[in-house]
Amino acid sequence: MTPPPRSVTIQEVAELAEVSAKTVSRVLNHEPGVHVETRNRILKAIEQLDYQPNVNARGLAGDRSFLIGLFCDKPGDYLSEFQAGAVQRCRESDYHLTLEPWDSDSPEIGRHVNTLLRQLRLDGVILLPPVSDHPVILDTLAEKGIPTVRVAPRLEPSKSPSVGIDDYAAARRMTRHLLDLGHRRIGFILGRPGHGATDERYRGFRDEMQASGTPIDATLVKVGNFLFTDGLVCAEQILQAPQPPTAIFASNDDTAAAVIAVARRRGLSLPGQLSVAGFDDAPVATMIWPELTTIRQPVAALARAAAGLIIEHVPRRRGWPEPLPHRLLDFELLVRGSTSSLDQLA
Repeated sequence: MTPPPRSVTIQEVAELAEVSAKTVSRVLNHEPGVHVETRNRILKAIEQLDYQPNVNARGLAGDRSFLIGLFCDKPGDYLSEFQAGAVQRCRESDYHLTLEPWDSDSPEIGRHVNTLLRQLRLDGVILLPPVSDHPVILDTLAEKGIPTVRVAPRLEPSKSPSVGIDDYAAARRMTRHLLDLGHRRIGFILGRPGHGATDERYRGFRDEMQASGTPIDATLVKVGNFLFTDGLVCAEQILQAPQPPTAIFASNDDTAAAVIAVARRRGLSLPGQLSVAGFDDAPVATMIWPELTTIRQPVAALARAAAGLIIEHVPRRRGWPEPLPHRLLDFELLVRGSTSSLDQLA
């Protein structure tokens, strides 16, 4: 039998690149402070020797596991896009991502998280909403000293960084769009209670309506929990009002799609008799007709930013620098065929 090929050592890479093994290790761990020419020489030596670093040994040497946890509550389009962006950023630095869904309402969640943290030596954890505000998870991660980045958190202040968009400003911008089109009776479908985006998007809607002197009819405000099925119920209730709205702003695209489905079922023309707006620019926004006017979140960019904060945070378990990084990325209002001016009503 032919013996397996001998593994190339880090010392051999160092000798070929004419540097120390420690410098090679710094390049492998993506640490700063290595001159560009030296880094390129090391990378050329790695390629020439076909060096395959031992991830376990690499982690032990730098007190890193090169494993990041992504904690979420429920799957969906947002999670899929976020996960893809986070994986892409991790691969650029030879990290791995593990997805861990949790039942936020489980009384055993603390025990389950503790068990996971004993089994996996995570370099950090990204928390998607509403898990990003779960007190048991936050306390457990803080107690273990695990670097944590929260996405769109509701509760402040926090001892960990966060990434997100300005949901409040985005909701005001969408509401202003509907007001500029001449709409005054505007329905609103809230997201899931306890979710940071739910509060901020409704607050933005409310404040922009108040700033324009336009009253909000409480009978046109319903809770849709970010779910298509709940959005169907909300849309039926809103459109059955004695004075139905001329426009409905839903807190996400799934519930906006539900509004369009109900409006079609009731024989309404869109946007002739009803304008509909959503939030997120999920895939469903361009899979329905008319295509949905919505707010685009840079989900993949948010994921990359969150993963990058952990990857660039070295060494493991050191406290975050002050001031804490809280990154707000830009949003975009996308005007499509589901909204039109009031004077175009049939």
